[in-house]
Amino acid sequence: MNGLVTLDVRDGVATLTLDDPARMNALSPAMLHECLAALVRVQDDRSVRVFVLAGNSRAFCAGADLSAIGAPSESSVSNETIGAVIHDEGNRLIAELRALPVPTLASVGGAAAGGGVALALACDVVVAARSAYFYSPFVPALGLIPDLGTAWLAQRAVGRSRSLGASLLGNRIGAEQALQWGLIWSCVDDAALADETRRIAAKLAELSPAAVIATREAHDLAQTSTLAEQLAWERRRQPELIAGGGFAEGVRASLAKRKPTFAGR
Repeated sequence: MNGLVTLDVRDGVATLTLDDPARMNALSPAMLHECLAALVRVQDDRSVRVFVLAGNSRAFCAGADLSAIGAPSESSVSNETIGAVIHDEGNRLIAELRALPVPTLASVGGAAAGGGVALALACDVVVAARSAYFYSPFVPALGLIPDLGTAWLAQRAVGRSRSLGASLLGNRIGAEQALQWGLIWSCVDDAALADETRRIAAKLAELSPAAVIATREAHDLAQTSTLAEQLAWERRRQPELIAGGGFAEGVRASLAKRKPTFAGR
């Protein structure tokens, strides 16, 4: 790694921190490459029980690093190259973040702009500092569509009207408004963000990995399934979890009036 991100793993918590404060943690090709390499390490480390994504600056992530990409030209090859830089590794980062076999937590301090919004929303849980905000500049500032799956992620969180309005108007959505909309899980005072992140991460680390994966699947399916289809899927999936060992531990813990200790992945 070239020092644009840091990866810290301790007590089952892997924390990936975007660390290019001079560029507000913008997603340059080099940073995307380092993020992907870090996710591979997290994927392979079976001691990891939860993944935290954070930013080391006044921003969580300012989106694509336009200075690293360069200005487009009249050449279609150049324009295609710019699109590839923005999308290929960026799309892979979003996909691999959502595919991690552990719960994921975004800790948003400061600005989450452009692709930074997608990075945050790709996580299972988002906690934000009160001064943080979410900003989609694609349409009003750049004449582009929201990328890295921003529209897909945001619409599923807050509905078409709010997601589309935020994209077209480019308004900054403050953390408190994001909480009211249901875009994020919680909003805390800036000074409390680190402690709240650790508290939530510790709670997520206690979960059954198999149950986390299946619950993600349940929520994804619920976006398009009928109730009958959802009930049928649950009927097929739940017995697999019951047989997996976690349920037995949960029952034992309930009868003994203690917290369950679920095995890792």
